[in-house]
Amino acid sequence: MSEKRKKPVLLSGIQPTGELMIGNYIGALRNWVALQDQYDSLFVLVDLHALTVRQNPPDLLRRCREFLCLYLACGVDPDRNTIFVQSHVPGHSQLLWILNCLTPMGELKRMTQFKEKSCSHRTNINMGLFDYPVLMAADILLYGTGLVPVGDDQKQHLELARNLAERFNARFGDIFTVPEPYIPVTGARIMSLQDPTSKMSKSDNNHLNYIALLDSPDLIRQKLRRAVTDAGNRIRYDAARPGISNLLNLFSVITDTPVDLVEQAYDGKGYGEFKNDLTEVLAGFLGPIQGRYAEFMAEPPYIEKILREGAAAARARSEMMLEKIHDAMGLIPFIRGKNPG
Repeated sequence: MSEKRKKPVLLSGIQPTGELMIGNYIGALRNWVALQDQYDSLFVLVDLHALTVRQNPPDLLRRCREFLCLYLACGVDPDRNTIFVQSHVPGHSQLLWILNCLTPMGELKRMTQFKEKSCSHRTNINMGLFDYPVLMAADILLYGTGLVPVGDDQKQHLELARNLAERFNARFGDIFTVPEPYIPVTGARIMSLQDPTSKMSKSDNNHLNYIALLDSPDLIRQKLRRAVTDAGNRIRYDAARPGISNLLNLFSVITDTPVDLVEQAYDGKGYGEFKNDLTEVLAGFLGPIQGRYAEFMAEPPYIEKILREGAAAARARSEMMLEKIHDAMGLIPFIRGKNPG
């Protein structure tokens, strides 16, 4: 067994919806980069999950390419990780069906995210939206994943994956690894610029609520000027003043400076100067990422090579798992070999 495969398996993915933004970098992408040498990591573009919401095909294709190039631009190394597209590995959908047959509908009806999304997508409450957590469980269990980075909004889904793994193992033998949540040290949670009581989201309909990884310096300046602060003009972290506290958290994380030192640096200064400096900090940080992104976008053959190799590696691993699953369940094994003739 290779050195890579001896490491614990970690899997994480992002949906190609909206725009990758600074919250995605802080909460996910920078952690992916930090974990590259510690884990056997699989990083997935979960495009099938995105289909639960109506998508414009040309826009979806563009976003998929942009997201993959941003993975690389942020430092995710295809030589140290398996990077692939969910829809390129049929095993995800195959395992979905098997797990569906072990999932009571009542369990899915209790999913908080389904209830919330049903309210916001009343004209498109489809079976995929209902079944989303089972596909997520298939994504995880297909590779013997031991660790899954999760945020608060996905903890319930991971618990379902754990339940399904334990249920399958109890009935058919010890096949699945029961995954554990991985809660990395990510720094402060970054909130919406216009509503600092809500988490910053890449799928927010109001682009003023987030800083996208591809935003220009002028657009960053425009968004920060309009970002909600609070009454008064003191730059101090205070839970009762979520606007300025959110911007302080953002400044702190990007510059790797403790919040109290940022407060000291801006003692006696106003919001305007602070926002101008935060603009420069963000533009300076995102500039190199945007430069690398442009280079990757200009090299389609290289991206195709990464995706071909990633899909082949993921398919090989998924097929080994599916063979174990089929054998345990009493399905006729797939007969390998050349076709006659």
